[in-house]
Amino acid sequence: MNEALKVETHGIDVIGDADRHGRPRQLFWPWFGANVSVLGLSYGSFVLGFGLSFGQAVLAALAGVVFSFLLCGFIAVAGKRGSAPTMLLSRAAFGVRGNRLPSAISWLLTVGWETVLATLATLATATVFERLGWGGGATTKVLALLVVTVLVVGAGVLGFATIMRLQTVITVITGLLTLVYLGLVAGHIHLDAVTAIPAGSAQQFVGALVFLMTGFGLGWVNAAADYSRYLPRETPSRSVIGWTTFGASLAPVVLLLSGLLLAGSSPQLNTAIAADPIGALTTLLPVWFLVPFALVAVLGLVGGAVLDIYSSGLALLAAGVRVSRPVAALIDGVLMVLGTVYLVFLGGEFLGQFQGFLTTLGVPVAAWCGIMLADLTRRREYVEADLSDPAGRYGDIRWGPVALIVLATGLGWGLVTNSAAGWLGWQGYLLEPLGLAANWSGANLGVLFALVLGFACTLPTGRRARAAQA
Repeated sequence: MNEALKVETHGIDVIGDADRHGRPRQLFWPWFGANVSVLGLSYGSFVLGFGLSFGQAVLAALAGVVFSFLLCGFIAVAGKRGSAPTMLLSRAAFGVRGNRLPSAISWLLTVGWETVLATLATLATATVFERLGWGGGATTKVLALLVVTVLVVGAGVLGFATIMRLQTVITVITGLLTLVYLGLVAGHIHLDAVTAIPAGSAQQFVGALVFLMTGFGLGWVNAAADYSRYLPRETPSRSVIGWTTFGASLAPVVLLLSGLLLAGSSPQLNTAIAADPIGALTTLLPVWFLVPFALVAVLGLVGGAVLDIYSSGLALLAAGVRVSRPVAALIDGVLMVLGTVYLVFLGGEFLGQFQGFLTTLGVPVAAWCGIMLADLTRRREYVEADLSDPAGRYGDIRWGPVALIVLATGLGWGLVTNSAAGWLGWQGYLLEPLGLAANWSGANLGVLFALVLGFACTLPTGRRARAAQA
């Protein structure tokens, strides 16, 4: 077993039985710690932005968060069965070299997410310092970014054991302080204003549901097996699914529902969150709690970024880059810093870019998830040596699944729109020809379409291949 503060030697290699340990309930800590971020409060504003009533928003929140993290639970079972990272196990579906395409997509998504989280931590720190009269300008932002970088990249380089210890600490601290925050802001909730919000259409509801799915579970499915691969083989699959789903969903559901109440009570707060999703929440706080809030915000965001940088490094290796896992984490850390500098100092409006990023990469990741879920219906365990052998039973390039992810992505992008991000205005090219532009342009059906198409096509067509691989 690796000790905390000792660099993990495992990369995308299979974990031997002697190194497998733990119980499924330990999955609660990394998943809760990665999703307890107060960003979940801001999602309440994002969802109301789709034009939903409070009741509709609650239903979308419960369905979008829990269902999407349930998908993570199913993918996590593959880690227990195959003793390897998610994107290495994906080779069983796509072939050893064919899997480089979904691995590259996974790498882009995780690097993007860690950049988003580092950006939010930097902006939140600057806002808190400004309210305290301690600065808040460029110097504060640079110092905040340095602290975030040390924590995120340091944990990513050290690896699994350090991350599991760190996530436990983050869970306890942020969980308790978040409860204090919710108690302090409860007086700003006005139920009459919240319940007066008019209902939206079915199309708006679907749009919010898809946004929540991509912002939560679908942002993690490509990393879900990375934290269950150290569990013993005899660990019950239902326990892996249950603890992953519960740990990941608990905090977002509570925070999102609280965010709906706060944003629905104040149009001013609702507007401010679009520009600074975390910092805007400080306007509700007494001065004495600003420093603890900064700690909550930064640690919660770091918890998510740490899991992302670890998984992004593994995805980079699975894509064929020949470096060690710690070096891969360092590479991703450099990209995270460069991306954060752009978003903080040059990027302008945050929300539109964020929604565009989630939806655009959410389509191919949803297609991959559908294919992977169907592939997990295989009855036998993975043959671990063949996961790295192009001449083995999983093959070199399985052209059917590769073509399917390309097709599903192309069609899915034609069914989504990103009007708030001008550089993505080319999307949605199928809505007009299919007669969907008038009513469904904001529903982002392409994400759901890619998920269903990937699963529905792989389940029957890949049955023979999965049997042959047994």
